[in-house]
Amino acid sequence: MSQEFLIEAFPRGDQGRGASRRLRREERKIPAIIYGGKKEATAISIWHNELKKALENEAFFSHILTIELEGKKESVILKDLQRHPYKPLLTHADFLRVDKDHEIHVNVPLHFLNEESAPAIKLQGGVANHQINEVEVICLPQNLPEFLEVDMTAVEMDQVVHLSDLKLPKGVRIAALLQGEDHDLPVVAIHKPRAAKTEDTDEGEDGEAGEEGEDKE
Repeated sequence: MSQEFLIEAFPRGDQGRGASRRLRREERKIPAIIYGGKKEATAISIWHNELKKALENEAFFSHILTIELEGKKESVILKDLQRHPYKPLLTHADFLRVDKDHEIHVNVPLHFLNEESAPAIKLQGGVANHQINEVEVICLPQNLPEFLEVDMTAVEMDQVVHLSDLKLPKGVRIAALLQGEDHDLPVVAIHKPRAAKTEDTDEGEDGEAGEEGEDKE
């Protein structure tokens, strides 16, 4: 993980809806909480615009973050984020403490490689159908991948790539697969567009009709 994210935080004494509204309106901060580990939950506030800008980077969601509060730093991951129902505003964030000796559950994005150049797409006219774009992994903090790669080069027409087909870094497991084969969900597949399938079917039927006509003659 080459990127580092540092979040400046401030102690938060007053709590409740009224205090949160004042915090957002007057100080341009949002309420947040740090929990987990062997420490008590800590109520904090963070700069709204700084967090919003950091969220523009996909890596923020799957990285170990550093929160600095009164000169002390803690390693955390973002566990929950609440947004205003119709305004482009963040309203609350939850951060979970991490320990290098304890595994964490984190959703990481999937990056689909060589999709446009895959023979089933480029040469055969197939279209990639993405079923999921992220997956929950379990690993130690130091093994947390920024993303998982799905190489589409060898995916054939009508082939389905499942969770069990993904290549994982050392020390990383997929949470769903630990629940059994029934949870081996499809990730992506390549199929011909429906219109193309219909045309192929129509052509086949026309050909059969023509042959029948010739036989009658």
